[in-house]
Amino acid sequence: MPDLPVCAVLDDYQDAARVSADWSALEGRITLRCHSDHLDDIDALAERLADAEIILAMRERTPFTAELFDRLPRLKLLVTTGMRNRSIDIAAANARGVTVCGTGAFGSAAAELAWAAMMAFERQIPQEVNNFRAAGPWQVALGRQLEGRRLGVLGLGKIGTRMVRYGQAFGMQVAGWTRTDLAGKAAKLGIEGLSPEALFETSDIVMIQLVQNAQTEGMVTADMLARMKPDAILVNTARGPIVDEDALVAALEARRIRGAVIDVFGTEPLPDDHPFRRLDNVLATPHIGYVTAENYGVYYGEAVEDIAAWLDGAPLRVLTPN
Repeated sequence: MPDLPVCAVLDDYQDAARVSADWSALEGRITLRCHSDHLDDIDALAERLADAEIILAMRERTPFTAELFDRLPRLKLLVTTGMRNRSIDIAAANARGVTVCGTGAFGSAAAELAWAAMMAFERQIPQEVNNFRAAGPWQVALGRQLEGRRLGVLGLGKIGTRMVRYGQAFGMQVAGWTRTDLAGKAAKLGIEGLSPEALFETSDIVMIQLVQNAQTEGMVTADMLARMKPDAILVNTARGPIVDEDALVAALEARRIRGAVIDVFGTEPLPDDHPFRRLDNVLATPHIGYVTAENYGVYYGEAVEDIAAWLDGAPLRVLTPN
């Protein structure tokens, strides 16, 4: 009996891949190998994946560059969770005969995390919980409520639109910006359409919900941060490189803004000595916006479908070059 094609599942941090989907459809058709650790070193990564014909990548945790594809001559199918992955050089993959396809996702998961983390920061929940567990003084923090305050949403796509609706439901004044048809989208949502500069200047909470691309990378500069109110906070659960990370650290260290809520970073996992890990005016989470049981069910469940379709020669949800 010939060897079965090896399917390597990468960056399965929670050992969730096997339990999040029914893999029985692939029983006897592949050899499944799940890796819960993350490798940055390309030599170690190429060695680990040398025998893999199929790889399942979780979001953008592991970059797939032309160099890496060159070192994986057996690779034929790369499945990514979600239908957008900027860390994969799709053109390089296609040039080497590697098919890249994706899965669906629940957009609500990231929106809920953004709102929950922002509320936790505003009401100082982590501080109160830690103090409560330590049997410290009864009440130590002074929270901020949302009603009547001003929310500025940078990016009015699917998640940004959800943020607008959440803000309105909480009685906030909402403004927004988007690159195309700002007036039309603002009117449809019942919000004020502003330039990015005006949005940063007037908002109590600035929430970034942009797609990362050539136009948005580094869009939030030191100048933009300097426009924020001293008691305003910045929320970024979109992509780390949209914000000048060094400029944000400087603003937080100097207390030029009140704080930041962050779920995404330029380098992930975040280095142990990064300032975001020690600053007391930062509420940071390890890129968990999409990490829910429901989302993983879609990711891994549809990945199984993709692999089965590829084995059967059926049509796939193919990604096109960025």
